[in-house]
Amino acid sequence: MTAGTRILAMGHYQPSRVVTNDDLAATIDTNDEWIKSRVGIAERRIADGESVADMATFAAEKALAASGLTAADIDLVTVATCSSVDRCPNVATRVAARLGINAPAAYDLNTACSGFSYALGTADHAVRAGASRNALVIGAEKLSDVTDWTNRTTAVLFGDGAGAAIVTGVADGEQPGIGPVLWGSAPEKGDALRIEGWQPYIEQDGQTVFRWATTALAPFALETCEKAGIKPSELAAFVPHQANTRIIDGIVKRLGLGPEVVVAKDIIHSGNTSAASVPLALSKLIESGEVASGAPVLLFGFGGGLTYAGQVVRCP
Repeated sequence: MTAGTRILAMGHYQPSRVVTNDDLAATIDTNDEWIKSRVGIAERRIADGESVADMATFAAEKALAASGLTAADIDLVTVATCSSVDRCPNVATRVAARLGINAPAAYDLNTACSGFSYALGTADHAVRAGASRNALVIGAEKLSDVTDWTNRTTAVLFGDGAGAAIVTGVADGEQPGIGPVLWGSAPEKGDALRIEGWQPYIEQDGQTVFRWATTALAPFALETCEKAGIKPSELAAFVPHQANTRIIDGIVKRLGLGPEVVVAKDIIHSGNTSAASVPLALSKLIESGEVASGAPVLLFGFGGGLTYAGQVVRCP
């Protein structure tokens, strides 16, 4: 058992194909100005011939290489996803096999857009309890597989990608780098965002999701900080689910975050990547050096279910 955990390293992957708003406007009734004003997206990445497991593996390889660990050191693999078309075997076992990880605990987790924070919470608990030494936590989505490209209300929103984290225990006397998870749901609103049936498309009641996100979530984000013993003013960065820039701006305002706090807005260039959005955005902030090592960062995911989860982490 250990008194706490930390993120040792991050990694991310995005497909090479860029689809701009103008590209979409050539096939459906929309335009660049409308998309940017409504959701803030300028472009998104779309996978051609790459699966959820492929992208998850690529992100995991980068995180593992940056961590200084090897596949032999990993004993738990968890993948947050809602878009894998294969129900069995799960994505986690496929990633483990490709990386050469021997006999790990391996499971997928589906809470849609809050999935990475849920998976990070379960990995934190496993390491704290002594059930794991080093965990690989991944958020990966290929939402292009479940997007109706003729429906302008959803086609403009989604993209593909993956982000990964290596989670390990802290040494005796060392400050934990992953704060307590706050998680929950509003299941009575679950039908507001759906991927149902055998050949599904994403469907959503956008106004219901928007109202819930802009009115209900800020108190939960604040409570997440309180559980970690951190004031919002002490945060170095805020990495929310990349759903909509207007939602992000609304939560930032309600938290009272000042201009000194870095707010991730990877949605502009990546679109909404569901469970991949939080680790993807965090990994990019780390790669760019925008957030210093050891600095407190609020992660907060929310979406289908309707579910939410967050924790304050120390930047690796």
